[in-house]
Amino acid sequence: MTATETVDLFSFDMRRRRVVEWQAPAPVAKAASGMSGLEIMRAIRDGILPPPPMARLIGIEMRIAEPGRIVMELDPDESLENTVGLLHGATAAALLDTAMGCAIATMQPAGQTSVTLDLKLTYLRPLSVRSGAISAEGKVIKLGRQTSYAEGFVRDGADNLAVHATATFSMVGMGGSAK
Repeated sequence: MTATETVDLFSFDMRRRRVVEWQAPAPVAKAASGMSGLEIMRAIRDGILPPPPMARLIGIEMRIAEPGRIVMELDPDESLENTVGLLHGATAAALLDTAMGCAIATMQPAGQTSVTLDLKLTYLRPLSVRSGAISAEGKVIKLGRQTSYAEGFVRDGADNLAVHATATFSMVGMGGSAK
């Protein structure tokens, strides 16, 4: 590649812009403080509570919120691609971590939450903008007093399995201490 070609890569015509807006998370957390995890997930799904900033940043939308199960969707754009034109692997990781964590949350009472201790992903096929809308499903495998487990799947727009994940979560009170 010559220096002239490199300059063209940085031209004004090649620039893209993405503006992300979100609600401050602290007031949302306060508004949700008396709600169970399932009530919170359904309120986010139904537009009663705004989604977390990370969901807005990536473009994650909650579609299904049931006890022990969450389905989220992402309509990918090129801002999530790497230099070879595929979605960055962290996109699927963030989507699955969120779906599985939210699935665990649907089983928790008000005042309790969880944090990810371990996240294991197996990538089965690459994802790209051409994959279409991507769905991620998180399901509770085992809910414990101190540790819980979830499993998740990402499927592309043609319903092909693209990523499988398992995760371990630690149960914590809203103050951050382990229960």
